[in-house]
Amino acid sequence: MKMKEKKAKDTTKNTEKKSTKTTVIDKRPLMNKEKNNKKTVAEKDKKLLNIAFNILAVFCIAIFCFSLTPKTFQNDTFYTIKVGQGIREWGIDGQDHYSFIDLPYTYPHWLYDVIMSLIYDFMGGFTGLYVSTVILSIVLGILLYFTLKKITKNSLISFVIALGQMYLMKDYVAARAQLVTFILFVLTILFIEKFLENGKKRYAVGLVIIPILIANLHSAVWPFYFVLFLPYIGEYIVRIIIDAHVVHNVYKWIINFRIKRTNKLLKKANKDDVIKYQTKVAELTKLQDENNSKFETTLAKREEKRKRPFKLKIERINREKWLILIAFICLFTGLLTPIGDMPYTYTLKIMQGNTTASISEHLPLTLMNSKSTLICLTVTIALLIFTDTKIRLRDLFFLAGLTLLALMSRRQVSMLVLFGGMVLARIITELINKYDKNGTKEVMSFMTSTIGEVLTILFIFALSYLMYIPNQNAPYIDTSSYPVEAAEWVKENLDYKNIRMFNEYNYGSYLLFEDIPVFIDSRCDLYTPEFNGEKGEDGDYDGQDIFTDFMNISGIATYYDNKFNEYDITHVMTKTNTKLNMLISRDDRYTQIYKDDHFIIYERETEQAD
Repeated sequence: MKMKEKKAKDTTKNTEKKSTKTTVIDKRPLMNKEKNNKKTVAEKDKKLLNIAFNILAVFCIAIFCFSLTPKTFQNDTFYTIKVGQGIREWGIDGQDHYSFIDLPYTYPHWLYDVIMSLIYDFMGGFTGLYVSTVILSIVLGILLYFTLKKITKNSLISFVIALGQMYLMKDYVAARAQLVTFILFVLTILFIEKFLENGKKRYAVGLVIIPILIANLHSAVWPFYFVLFLPYIGEYIVRIIIDAHVVHNVYKWIINFRIKRTNKLLKKANKDDVIKYQTKVAELTKLQDENNSKFETTLAKREEKRKRPFKLKIERINREKWLILIAFICLFTGLLTPIGDMPYTYTLKIMQGNTTASISEHLPLTLMNSKSTLICLTVTIALLIFTDTKIRLRDLFFLAGLTLLALMSRRQVSMLVLFGGMVLARIITELINKYDKNGTKEVMSFMTSTIGEVLTILFIFALSYLMYIPNQNAPYIDTSSYPVEAAEWVKENLDYKNIRMFNEYNYGSYLLFEDIPVFIDSRCDLYTPEFNGEKGEDGDYDGQDIFTDFMNISGIATYYDNKFNEYDITHVMTKTNTKLNMLISRDDRYTQIYKDDHFIIYERETEQAD
């Protein structure tokens, strides 16, 4: 009986052990399922948070961009409309139809001119142009946000920086071809980053299509497209040089050469010199082994440093080499335009001329006169110096190159804002991730809550309204800058198609828009010999330098009446507060026939005009 009871107890214990063991095994898949479920829920929550924040960000950026878009048009808009209408009527005939001086014209942004003229003629005139500018401004803002998000992987930082960039870009948001090219340039960076990330061919195709569009929409900035490739290609070249171990390989080649040469001498040596050459070969071989050992140690240390760089990071992406091929293919896209070699020659001709020394947007930047640029540069440099943040080599190239371009020309400040802002966003994101990885997620979660959305939208609305106030009652045309009433009077009281009226650079485009033949307008390239003449054997151009004559006349650097004789001027329109008006008003040969608060018109004596 005792033996049976003992066996029964042992059986019960074994059953309990087996049962316990089986229970432990069964819990593992349950635990894994729970982990997977939690992970799936976390991913879904993250995805929903991302979608909700994107919707909020896009809505706020759209409101913000609408508010900062100016309602009053700049002078380039007026000639853009007229030139586009002319292209639709006469085609690209290589001839200017709007100055009373016979000049050739190459239509550097013909496609944009045509599009703007179509909007003006068939979509509500100036209202249609204003709406199109608002749309392009919003597209630029949203595209900046998603490009920054691609670069930083942080939606909140991308949102804030995009708003800041658009605020700094407000002076460059206008119904001009540059606004479209800003969008295309930002899209270029997005495509490059996407291509480097996944290597998909569609982004490479997009990178080839963009310069074709730029060559036809705004050929003047076509060369800048390749500037965007330079930091990436430069980083790749530096990496190739570093990885090639040039110094080590050269030193290694020298030692090998000396060993081979010594071995040859050893074969030909007599008995007395054999030991000497053998000793030398042994020394060189030892030196080679020591050099290889040191190199391997140095290489190991370098690889360790690459994992934890001090300030400068060099990313290793093999797809960078394909960017060189894409850029090379894009070099030929400038030929896909009806305006000849203009994409290749425009920038060179402008630099050879004298307009860059006289037009404000081409003048060098003085940082004290551009406090926003100075502040942004100071913040970026301070973050790099005083914080434990790192910068990619390509970003350093971007920042240094764009700063240099901005200092050379005010016009390039816009590029510094667009692409320098991307560098700043990456630095700020790295700094935040280092000290508080979940900080932005918590802020995003609050902003996408009901209360957070209301507060965010109200804040953006308040900022936007403050910026929109100046635009609220602004006219499309500023009558203090453009001769609206004077042009109307000229068309009603003069044979305006046949007069030769001297006018100033800044409002010539409006006169042209009103079908009044002009002496000069803001198409500065048209009025310089580099564009309206042919290059001679001596390297000089034989065209007419109307721009210099205008500068000398308006600045009283030459006797105005002699120049008026050269151009057969019959009438003079000038602003009331100019030096030229001060002199002409005292000249008996000029009769005042019109005057308003801002403009005055004189008729020149016929004898002087003949």
